[in-house]
Amino acid sequence: MEIILLEHVDKLGKMGDKVNVKSGYARNYLLPQNKALRATEANIAYFEKQRAELEAHNKALFDEANKKADELKGFSAVLIRQAAETGQLYGSVTIRDIAAAVNESGVALERRFVTLDKPIKYLGVYPVKLALHPEVSQTILVNVARSADEAKKQAKAYNNEAQEAKPETEAEVKVEPVEKPVKKAGRKPRVTKEAKETATESEKTE
Repeated sequence: MEIILLEHVDKLGKMGDKVNVKSGYARNYLLPQNKALRATEANIAYFEKQRAELEAHNKALFDEANKKADELKGFSAVLIRQAAETGQLYGSVTIRDIAAAVNESGVALERRFVTLDKPIKYLGVYPVKLALHPEVSQTILVNVARSADEAKKQAKAYNNEAQEAKPETEAEVKVEPVEKPVKKAGRKPRVTKEAKETATESEKTE
C-alpha cells in the first residue's frame, strides 16, 4: 500500500514522504495512529494544504520531547521488589511500572514511550530506552532491588563496570616511541683483515 507520512517514522521516512508498506502495517498502526494517509490524490492535496500546520505541530512535539529528554538525562528509577535467593523476582517489572516510577519523579511520561522487549524478571540495573519522539530518545536506568541499600550497592557495581568497560580515549592511550638506529656521520665502513690482505696482494701484482 502506498501512503504519505504525516510525521517522521523511524526506519520508514520523513514527513511528506510517499512510501510503500505492507497493508497490515498501514491499517493496524500507521493509519489509526494518524501517522500516515493513503497516497490518494485527495489525501495528497489535503496534506499539501495542511503541511504548514502539520510541520508546526511536529515542531512543538519535537521541542517538548527534547525538553523531556533533558529532564531525564542521568535519571535512575529504583524499584523495590521481593525476590528469591537466586535473584528472580516474585512477579516482574513492566512498562507500566517504569512509566509510573518516572511520573512519580515529577516528569510526565506515557507508557507508550517506554520500549521494553520483555518484562524484567531478575534483580539488577537495566538501561531502558524511552522513545519520546520519532527523532528524540533518552535512556534511563531501572534499578530493581530488594531494599534501598541493595539498590545503592547495585548502582555502585553497575557504575564501576561501566567505567571499566569504557574504551580509552586517544589522550589516554600511551604510544611508546620507536627508537630508530642513528647513523653516525662520516663513519667509514668496516674493512675486514682478509679484505685488507686481498687489496695488498692486488697492489703488488700491478
